[in-house]
Amino acid sequence: MQSVRKGLRAGDLEKDTYERLTCSACDEELETRNDPDEVGKLRACPECGREWKEVG
Repeated sequence: MQSVRKGLRAGDLEKDTYERLTCSACDEELETRNDPDEVGKLRACPECGREWKEVG
């Protein structure tokens, strides 16, 4: 699992005009999973299941 910033730089993720994150492979908007025991959020693609960690 890599960070959202690394995913954007690598081209795995894209942002639209409203700053929503989408998976480049599936063109699906990412879901947010928030675990209260961990710092940050987990962003996941509902189509392919890949995950990225968003800190901050």
